[in-house]
Amino acid sequence: MKLVIQRVEKARVIIDNSVVGEINKGLLVLLGVGPNDTKQTAEYLAEKICNLRIFEDGNNKMNLSVKDVIGKILIVSQFTLYADCKKGNRPSFVNAAEPEVAEQLYEYFIQQCKSEGLIVETRKIWR
Repeated sequence: MKLVIQRVEKARVIIDNSVVGEINKGLLVLLGVGPNDTKQTAEYLAEKICNLRIFEDGNNKMNLSVKDVIGKILIVSQFTLYADCKKGNRPSFVNAAEPEVAEQLYEYFIQQCKSEGLIVETRKIWR
């Protein structure tokens, strides 16, 4: 799995002028699934993200997790994280998991984050 994690004050996904996922303070996570990823990978990364101390405390030190700040997570599937642009001008996505496999692990990752007690918003983007 490849993840891009960003702390946000607010984030939302808009498709065709409609909001399909939105959070206030928390984490925006772009998630790509590779062909060798497993449930164990999803479990490890979900636990890591939910407990990652990247929010500032009262002393401006990054000591707090998204759980500590009572934040939310917006998870967006993003197979393009596995793009290979080494040859030519058209990216190859052969390193991304097949959509059926990716969707199952994406959903499992979401459930793992929810099991950590977090509110999770999602948006799937498949090929």
